[in-house]
Amino acid sequence: MGKGKLYLIPVVIADATQGSVIPTQVREVLPSIQYFLAEEIRTARRYLSSLKVYESIEPLQFQVLNKKTKPAELKELFKPIEDGKNLGVLSESGCPGVADPGAIAVAYAHKHNIVVVPLVGPSSLLLSLMASGLNGQKFAFHGYLPIDSKDRLQAIRELEKESKQKNQTQLFIETPYRNQAVYNDLVKGLSNTTLLTVAYDITGSAELIKTKSVAEWKKEKLILDKLPCVFLLLAE
Repeated sequence: MGKGKLYLIPVVIADATQGSVIPTQVREVLPSIQYFLAEEIRTARRYLSSLKVYESIEPLQFQVLNKKTKPAELKELFKPIEDGKNLGVLSESGCPGVADPGAIAVAYAHKHNIVVVPLVGPSSLLLSLMASGLNGQKFAFHGYLPIDSKDRLQAIRELEKESKQKNQTQLFIETPYRNQAVYNDLVKGLSNTTLLTVAYDITGSAELIKTKSVAEWKKEKLILDKLPCVFLLLAE
């Protein structure tokens, strides 16, 4: 019996958008997968149920794969693949393996000659970069900025300096409840000529994507609610 494959399954990044952002290919492939790795089993089950590709999700098997998962645990998690079954990885939001613990599963698959199949779906990082008008030839993703405001301001200035030296777009995300604090520090800490993109609730009903100089942002009172947001900057 041959090995199964590891499928990377995209998840919506805004509520109730399955019908518009999840491609037909994903729906066609999913019935061949009965085993899944997910950060949060409850939300993974709810998501798969919402796609309406299974008669019932009760027979589906789930195991937790999150930032606490140790490399030594992966052999057991990959047992379905060794038994010839396909295995799916689900992120909590967007594409598995991108700013996501699914990357350790993908690394394990490559190490053990397991075929990895990425399925097309929404990525807030790529969509934000596409819509920003900033440099799409040179860019870097930095995850989350420091929580402490003083440290965050220092990190912002360092990213701006690097951006100017390399002509490189800098991308980072934030926990939704800190959106406003991060935005305020960006406007406070960046040079007036630096371009700043705010990409808020991508693909959602409140979607907002705007690129302006920091000087222009200072004239606009922007209020960000607790929804996913990507920030991008490019120093000129």
